Amino acid sequence: MVNFTIAYEHIFQKHELFATGTTGQRIMGETELSITRLQSGPLGGDQQIGAMIAENGLDLILFFRDPLTAQPHEPDVTALLRLCDVYGIPLATNIATAEILLQSLESGLMSWRDLVHKYK
Repeated sequence: MVNFTIAYEHIFQKHELFATGTTGQRIMGETELSITRLQSGPLGGDQQIGAMIAENGLDLILFFRDPLTAQPHEPDVTALLRLCDVYGIPLATNIATAEILLQSLESGLMSWRDLVHKYK
């Protein structure tokens, strides 16, 4: 995630960013980005992000994960992914999808999210 944010820092600079604690700290240490840091994922950060999704407070989620490694907070991660599906939040769990979402965001193709916020 850190390398990804370095590569796309010019796009991320234009947006309000949120991250779980450790991830946010590592990104801010390697970039000039300002990030609102939530709790660490296993300590409730995933649930904080989930609450923001349920309140329609996020336009997209980048949640890179290694599908070959078991996560101690796997039920929390699964719940987060489910919420993205329920509320129609674009979600990338890998770099290829994240690049497509960021390019869409940068080119204005995600302006439909503005309507969602307007009529909330």
